Amino acid sequence: MSRILVVDDEPHIADGLRFNLQAEGHDVTVTYDGEQALALLLEGDEPFDVVILDVMLPGKDGFETAAELRAAGQYVPILMLTARGRADDVLRGFEAGADDYLPKPFELTILLARVNGLLRRRRWNERDTPAAEDAAADSYAFAGRVLDFGAMEVRAQGRSFRLTQMESDLLRYLVQHPGQAVSRGAILENVWDLHGSTDTRAIDNFIVRLRRYIEDKPSSPRFLLTVRGVGYRFVPEGTESST
Repeated sequence: MSRILVVDDEPHIADGLRFNLQAEGHDVTVTYDGEQALALLLEGDEPFDVVILDVMLPGKDGFETAAELRAAGQYVPILMLTARGRADDVLRGFEAGADDYLPKPFELTILLARVNGLLRRRRWNERDTPAAEDAAADSYAFAGRVLDFGAMEVRAQGRSFRLTQMESDLLRYLVQHPGQAVSRGAILENVWDLHGSTDTRAIDNFIVRLRRYIEDKPSSPRFLLTVRGVGYRFVPEGTESST
């Protein structure tokens, strides 16, 4: 049985989610604000498997709540609920550490499918001994670094760095297009399913974080290069300066 935390200050939504998720066989806890959610997630005795987190909360909003969880080293999958048509909310959620998003109002069947998808990812990540061929198929090694997409982590310079789902998806997309200049619009559309005209500043912030994981000197990147006026290029063999 999976443990799910629902965080929404609208009781009719929160209680409706509890009822339907329990009907699917999940153990569900409901809270109505970010402060209590953080207390349950960071101080509780039993871990949660998924958090359904609304953006609009009294006091500490969903963005702040997600960011504090990630800063504390808590990587429970987060499904963030956003206002309809607010692409900026989606990007801010990803930047804060959300793994997936769903606009309100939503169809219950779609929410359940998203939750089940996050649960499958979590079970994959927590497998103790994945088959060698599966692990190799979902990892990429270059220049003494290993990108483990199954475990959603980067191993570099003798350290391991955990990735959020969105960080992992962005890095995977760049790796799948080695040497190519990938536009910010293409990243928005193909990685995050957002319109290419959306504000792209969040992508730049993601790149800054990814460089901290894989570059020896993030301020002078050799692998994740900026292509001025376009976007970014992944160069697995490394180079001495960005273009």
